[in-house]
Amino acid sequence: MRHRLFTTALAGLVTVAVAVVAAQNPPAAKQAPAAKAAPAPTPSSCGPNPPATIKNVVKDSRCFELRTYVVRPQGPGDLNLLHARFREATDRLFKKHGFSIVGYWQPVSKPDTLIYLLAFKDAATRDADWAAFQADPEWIKARTDMNVGLDVTNEFMIATDYSPMK
Repeated sequence: MRHRLFTTALAGLVTVAVAVVAAQNPPAAKQAPAAKAAPAPTPSSCGPNPPATIKNVVKDSRCFELRTYVVRPQGPGDLNLLHARFREATDRLFKKHGFSIVGYWQPVSKPDTLIYLLAFKDAATRDADWAAFQADPEWIKARTDMNVGLDVTNEFMIATDYSPMK
């Protein structure tokens, strides 16, 4: 009985300590959220009509999002499971929610990494599509059943005025 009380108290103390450390050390501005969290808001300059301070870009560019997933060595899961999740669920659900998928890549020199590029009409569409995707019960089940520990980064981009893809 004492052991169970001690374990419960210790678990509560650890939870509080983790919350305090997290509050004191917010993620860096460029750091993307964990894979289970909703994606970070996009800058308002992603997509058409960028601010005048951004030069050399086309005014009617879509909002491009480059995402990089690096599988954590300690798990859970591995790169093969991540590829299976994309192959069996994520790709189909992206399409269901209106994502424009440009492509998926496996870097030759980074065997623990998956990179993909999406395009959206604008930042508001991107945010709405991601919110619908994250709330989809099929996605929640796939993410749970095929859980992979990831470090995620994303970069928002506007096409240059000379880019063949806009």
